Amino acid sequence: MIMCHYCGCREIPLIKEFIAEHERVTDAAGDALRALDEGDNARARSLVDLMARELDAHWRGEENGLFAVMRADTEYAGYIADLTGEHRELAALLPTLDLTDPADVRTLRAAVDELHHHIAKEEDGLFPASLTALTGEEWNRSMAAWREAHPDPDGGGTGAPSPPA
Repeated sequence: MIMCHYCGCREIPLIKEFIAEHERVTDAAGDALRALDEGDNARARSLVDLMARELDAHWRGEENGLFAVMRADTEYAGYIADLTGEHRELAALLPTLDLTDPADVRTLRAAVDELHHHIAKEEDGLFPASLTALTGEEWNRSMAAWREAHPDPDGGGTGAPSPPA
């Protein structure tokens, strides 16, 4: 399901929100790793906790919306099941890490690397596929789920997404 960056999906407001969330999480992850390199374990812990909070809302928006409607198509069900499994693994891992333990720091580094691969599977695979897979009603359901996962006025991101044009 690998696709290019030229399909136009990145212009869909909901997909823009998902990508902005990905960027906030990967920025926090990079900052956490740099804090660990500098010996600032407290800052690293704070950033890992920030990642977990951001990912929680992000995953609820994805899983209850875009994933839910695309999962109904057998062509995407297995792919989405794998992505959801990766969400669960990272959600279980982040709060358990002892960032003073070198083994857990290595685990975090590997998890951040895996997160980048996971994001690529969404941004280069699932998101482009959504352009042709979803109906107008399915986009509406996907956007409603994202809004529900982001109840603050601006959705926690760049603004509440609008339906695709």
